[in-house]
Amino acid sequence: MTAEPAEPANKSLLREYLEALLIAVVFATFARTYVVQAFKIPSGSMEQNLLIGDHILVNKFIYGPNGGGFLRRLLPERAVRRGDIVVFKFPQDPSRDFIKRCMGLPGDVIRIVDKVLFVNGKPVHDESYTYHSESVIYPRNLFFNPNRARDNFGPYTVPAGSYFCMGDNRDNSNDSRFWGPVPEGYIKGRAFLVYWSFDNDSDSVPGQGVWGKLREALRAAMGFFTQTRWERTFRIVS
Repeated sequence: MTAEPAEPANKSLLREYLEALLIAVVFATFARTYVVQAFKIPSGSMEQNLLIGDHILVNKFIYGPNGGGFLRRLLPERAVRRGDIVVFKFPQDPSRDFIKRCMGLPGDVIRIVDKVLFVNGKPVHDESYTYHSESVIYPRNLFFNPNRARDNFGPYTVPAGSYFCMGDNRDNSNDSRFWGPVPEGYIKGRAFLVYWSFDNDSDSVPGQGVWGKLREALRAAMGFFTQTRWERTFRIVS
């Protein structure tokens, strides 16, 4: 009986590190894909609920994986509900992520009359989260005004397998009133927590390239204590 040569200690240690790193990468990839993901609010379309510079966590587990199959049957899920704040791929440019509130489910009839939202013929009591920055009301007959659908819209029936999403800042939101519904497969998850909020106007312009991101990180580090909105830390999104 012959003995196997002992593996060098440094080689064994390196192998352990590589295995641990591989496991961490696999776990992080799975978690980011199916469980939770961090996003930053870049615009004011969800004011006053979500502010520019809010960093949020999105629950990607709640709706289950997109596209059906084994994972969708295995993992717990529920359907998107009216009122959920959802992150989704922008239908006109899937490489970009948008965040809005789902206001219309498949088959719902959406209508807006002088800024008042109606769903299936009934007014929606959305005063607790809706924000209007302007008192002016655009009539629908302003054919050459790009904002004509902002205050008077529909009736419009949400197609099957799609959702009608709107910003809480109704007078300053690029949403389903202008580019149509969001396909179910484009929805990534539901926003549920603000874990950090940084008050900086320049946050609305993301850094470009390595140096841009480095400058952005340095600016955040320098202003962490003075520009963090501490009262918004760990705020539940609703």
